[in-house]
Amino acid sequence: MLTLSQWSQASELPSLEARMLLSHVLQVTSAWAVAHDEATLDEASKHCLDALADRRRRGEPMAYLVGEKEFWGMMFKVTPDVLIPRPETETLVETALRYLPQRQETRVLDLGTGSGAIVIAIARERPYARFCATDVSAAALRLAEENAARLLREDADRITWRLSDWFTAIPEPRQDAERFSVIVSNPPYIAAADAHLDEGDLRFEPRGALVGGRAGREALQTIVHRAPGYLRPGGVLLMEHGYDQGEEARALLHDAGFTQCETVCDLAGVPRVTLGVYENTGQ
Repeated sequence: MLTLSQWSQASELPSLEARMLLSHVLQVTSAWAVAHDEATLDEASKHCLDALADRRRRGEPMAYLVGEKEFWGMMFKVTPDVLIPRPETETLVETALRYLPQRQETRVLDLGTGSGAIVIAIARERPYARFCATDVSAAALRLAEENAARLLREDADRITWRLSDWFTAIPEPRQDAERFSVIVSNPPYIAAADAHLDEGDLRFEPRGALVGGRAGREALQTIVHRAPGYLRPGGVLLMEHGYDQGEEARALLHDAGFTQCETVCDLAGVPRVTLGVYENTGQ
């Protein structure tokens, strides 16, 4: 029988990844696995570990193998039905929070919620806000709702979940009280022929959540076009996008009547989020 240390070496995985798999299968902490590396594996655990290690060596993301990923200091359940939450997307959360007061009732819409990471992170920080989150995938919505119930507990009922292709299933507001103060989205923004889709983690993630049409801009265009009908006067639309799409996103917002258009960089200095304020009181 192999010890934990022997299995880690035989797995040919980086030590951190081997420990993550050991922790997941044995249901122990990483610290326990390190402190008890001479403990032996039973056959069932070894079989499970070997299968996961083989999948990892073929490139499958660790988040899908262990079924979770940290975002905004919380551990989110993830499956191949949703994108894996990424650190750079925290820029979208941080920027949205600038426009949401701490102790005031506001309404927030999250388009294409996936695992629910964005809306749940904002909800954690803004206890007086109420939310609507949409996704075209029923499986994604079920997962997001499960994450909210676990991470927000009794506050989870502040989020309404809608199966919707962007705005399709959201009735157009008839009065300002029904409008949103902030709309956030991390939409698909990769071009269909982009070679990166066949590299790294992207090979395993849902194409529908990655590809924004032939040129990668279709989802951004749809959101910008429809958002004014759902925003309060002075409401803000914030969208994550690719490293080279900031200028185009600002132009889309400007042409749709948004002002104060701005692109925000992530911690790596990459243009990541573009926003605009909609001032038209005639909507």
